[in-house]
Amino acid sequence: MTRTTINTAYPQLRLRRTRASAWSRAMHAEHHLSPADFIWPLFVTSGSGVEEPIGSLPGVSRWSVDRAVARAKEAAAEGIPCLALFPNTPEDKRSDDGAHALDPDNLMCQAIRAIKDAVPEIGLLTDVALDPYTAHGQDGLLDETGYVVNDATVDVLVGQALNQAAAGADIVAPSDMMDGRIGAIREALEAEGHANVQIMAYAAKYASVFYGPFRDAVGSGGLLKGNKKSYQMDPANGAEALREVALDIAEGADSVMVKPGLPYLDVVARVKDAFNIPVFAYQVSGEYAMIEAAAAAGAGERNGLVMEMLMSFKRAGCTGVLTYHALHAARLLNG
Repeated sequence: MTRTTINTAYPQLRLRRTRASAWSRAMHAEHHLSPADFIWPLFVTSGSGVEEPIGSLPGVSRWSVDRAVARAKEAAAEGIPCLALFPNTPEDKRSDDGAHALDPDNLMCQAIRAIKDAVPEIGLLTDVALDPYTAHGQDGLLDETGYVVNDATVDVLVGQALNQAAAGADIVAPSDMMDGRIGAIREALEAEGHANVQIMAYAAKYASVFYGPFRDAVGSGGLLKGNKKSYQMDPANGAEALREVALDIAEGADSVMVKPGLPYLDVVARVKDAFNIPVFAYQVSGEYAMIEAAAAAGAGERNGLVMEMLMSFKRAGCTGVLTYHALHAARLLNG
């Protein structure tokens, strides 16, 4: 078989030709953003009519359930397909065993029911982890030495996932990084009649310094004793992420997540190339805060910073992005 040689010599080939006009740049773009690429994280708090701005996340607030419903309506109107919910559990509801995670009337379940009643067409992704419910701020149960134990934690996570599914969650997203929890949750969902509830596994969640504003938002930052390095991944490791993803897929995950986002685009690309499954990235609170700080300092134009960052996730192979800029970006795209 004869192979045709492509002439790459200048001036026969001028790569700037296709960049010379806006219509041509649009036609030749390899990747595109749309509101359907975004999942919008919302923080839910107690009360009615409440909006609590989060100091370390400028432009982001905690919302009471009624206000979260209003945000869901805004998201649906802009074509955002899914919200991610995170509760700011009152201190008197927190305990060492995180038992409030199993309460069918906790903030998470209240928000799920209210949003599904008002905006049934929008998807709801719910966080499965104990840090919003524990008095010590860890994602699981502790032994007498302060070590986060695995299997006993998984038992509670299963109950938490079932609680959220019963309230109407469409996707449960275990963010705890315990071994074996995806298989245990999938088995329980099937047994309890929730076969269509998806699992988005936080498959490669790193022990990152970029989570600080998030912990402020859910009220766990000041409570955290120690660190999470015994269960979240070491930022030095990439191949280990592929092992984590492979395990979660085998156990029944429908999609996987890499978290944080921008510092780990190499991991996103490796996961996509290795498994070719839906891969999401979480543009975490610290990443959001850096963009806002850069814009405020005049280091870059805010809209451009937001959109270029989001496009980097698509280029790396992401199916979608969890981002606090979701509503703003959707409005830019919708004109």
